[in-house]
Amino acid sequence: MSSIFRSEPSNPVVDQAANAAEQAIKSTQRATNEALDGLSDGVQDLRHQATPLLNRATEQANALAQRGMEAVRETSQQVRDKARQAQDSTVTYIRDEPVKSMLIAAATGAALMGLLGLMTRSYRHD
Repeated sequence: MSSIFRSEPSNPVVDQAANAAEQAIKSTQRATNEALDGLSDGVQDLRHQATPLLNRATEQANALAQRGMEAVRETSQQVRDKARQAQDSTVTYIRDEPVKSMLIAAATGAALMGLLGLMTRSYRHD
């Protein structure tokens, strides 16, 4: 009866080849580990370099947004001020020239009604 586990006599050439293969595998494992360690260190270095850049970019974006909001606030305040000035001027003009104001308002209303009538007629004919 033949056994799979039967012990074969040792062959020095085979042993030498097996040892060389084992050494090659260990050497490859060491080189791979060193390469992975180097990559890991590189990633850490990049992370340390990128963090301040990202922080600076975030700060600049926040500052830009803040300036934009301030500009919008300032512009809307200017619009409110001009509207208030126009209102005051209109009230003053009406108080000083009531008849002219009524005639201007009537003429403006009539012109708007005429324009609206023309637009409505041309819409109905299409």
